Amino acid sequence: MLRINDISYSVEGRPLLVNASATIPTGHKVGLVGRNGAGKTTLFRLIRSELALEGGDISMPARSRIGGVAQEVPSSSTTLLQTVLEADTEREALMKEADTATDPHRIAEVQARLTDIDAWSAEGRAASILKGLGFDAEAQLRPCSDFSGGWRMRVALAGVLFAQPDFLLLDEPTNYLDLEGALWLESYLAKYPHTVIIISHDRGLLNRAVQGILHLDEKKLTYWSGPYDQFARQMAERRAVLQAEAKKQEARRAHLQSFVDRFKAKASKAVQAQSRVKMLEKMETITPPEEARKQVFTFPEPEELSPPIINMDGVAVGYDGPPILRNLSLRIDQDDRIALLGRNGEGKSTLSKLLAGKLKPAHGKMTQSSKLRIGYFAQHQVDELFIDETPLQHLQRMRPAEGQPRLRARLAGFGLLADQAETVVGRLSGGQKARLSLLLATLDAPHLLILDEPTNHLDMESREALVEALTTYSGAVVLVSHDMHLLGLVADRLWLVKGGAVMPYGEDLEAYRKQLLAGDDSAKPVKPVEKVKKASREDVSLLRADVRKCEDRLTKLNEMSDKLAKKLADPALYEPARLGEMETWQKKYGEVREALDRAEAMWLRAQEKLEAAA
Repeated sequence: MLRINDISYSVEGRPLLVNASATIPTGHKVGLVGRNGAGKTTLFRLIRSELALEGGDISMPARSRIGGVAQEVPSSSTTLLQTVLEADTEREALMKEADTATDPHRIAEVQARLTDIDAWSAEGRAASILKGLGFDAEAQLRPCSDFSGGWRMRVALAGVLFAQPDFLLLDEPTNYLDLEGALWLESYLAKYPHTVIIISHDRGLLNRAVQGILHLDEKKLTYWSGPYDQFARQMAERRAVLQAEAKKQEARRAHLQSFVDRFKAKASKAVQAQSRVKMLEKMETITPPEEARKQVFTFPEPEELSPPIINMDGVAVGYDGPPILRNLSLRIDQDDRIALLGRNGEGKSTLSKLLAGKLKPAHGKMTQSSKLRIGYFAQHQVDELFIDETPLQHLQRMRPAEGQPRLRARLAGFGLLADQAETVVGRLSGGQKARLSLLLATLDAPHLLILDEPTNHLDMESREALVEALTTYSGAVVLVSHDMHLLGLVADRLWLVKGGAVMPYGEDLEAYRKQLLAGDDSAKPVKPVEKVKKASREDVSLLRADVRKCEDRLTKLNEMSDKLAKKLADPALYEPARLGEMETWQKKYGEVREALDRAEAMWLRAQEKLEAAA
């Protein structure tokens, strides 16, 4: 059991914890939540005794082992598998002693202890953990020096999971994992045999892998049983109750004060007035929990383009060697919301770079709208910001003609207010850097926004703000993310990247999650022929939604076709001086008519499926 008793701690004179207390039962999995800067990471350092308490104490059973991931594994010639095995220092020391011990009694003790800690199955367990975090059998035998910092962070995580400390402290562990790794970690932590405390803003992780929420707020700690969604509901109910009580108290206080003000000078009422003064003094102020500050993302709106904005026919793409993705025949319209699924290394980032124009097709034909603007956000771009420049200076370099008021308004639209606008990037938090990178990616009002792990370093409120911004955004969105909450609320199409191909995925995110957790690698794309089964009400509802979407697309395309037909009916357009313009409009009209034919075919298929199900 971990006991936190009346602890206090300050940073540069600013109190982070004041007489804070909490008790974590042995073996419980707990999510540590609180606003950015509240002191969550500091609390971890206090538990590990890396910082000295100013008051109170933290106690746990004697000889308890505490583990966490402080930094990436160093680059070295040691293999990944051996690095993870060495993370269990007791086993490593005993294995060495078993080879050198000569005393019979000590040899017996060492062998007995090795049996107790299941040392002989260690390689299998270490390999299983590495596989879950994205390293295949070949990669596990390669040296650490072959991998980048983000991958070596995964190795460090694998090491601490393998060592199985009594108290496992994880600070945003999914920030350097993909969707598959994050889902595997959820499952692993739910079955972990000891106590776990996780700092995380990943709603799925906090809903499925923990038994309680430890809330750090107003310098105090409060333990709530149940997953995050239950905690959020209870907090909202508590806030509403306390706000109502505070309102009643304020009315009562005003009534008492009014009596005192009216009668304090009258001798006949002096005793009653004095009595009410004492009542006011004894009245303990009810302060409702402060609501989380509203976070915002304000994406500029692009103009509408004729569909499709991107079309591929038999495209292959790769780097210097053989193509990673082949025979891509894909189409993206401006109203698409697409999530890319697939195991690590299958080519999700390669497809993202192809769509963003950072890679060129090796074979096949890829066409896009001539006016198409693309915004691209990838996690490495956060690290490429100029650390000695302010956000305002970043914008001034990209928009030299715009005045400061306009630039500051752009920053405020992404939650970077006056103080952050003039703070050098090196001193901004991870979430503030991510906001700046998202602002730079959307500065030109892109028609297509490609986001590769956009929620890393964003707190819970910022993630909800991003969901809200993306659902109202009028451009197309392509998402790669380990945050299933984000994918579930934003994406309406799923593409599976697997085996060098990209195909629509035939089921939903929950089915994909179950397949991954079951170790089923047979996640299947849509097949041309589908088995007919009795449809549920939910299935029928989804099919009706598909039909409505097809009808909306047909309406838009018909309106566009009518506008272009009127344009082409103008006799002045056919004058010799305007023949080039006329040909452009005719080409656009032809594209819209082709899109209309495809949209009508899609509507017919959707209508047939609905009629069959109903």
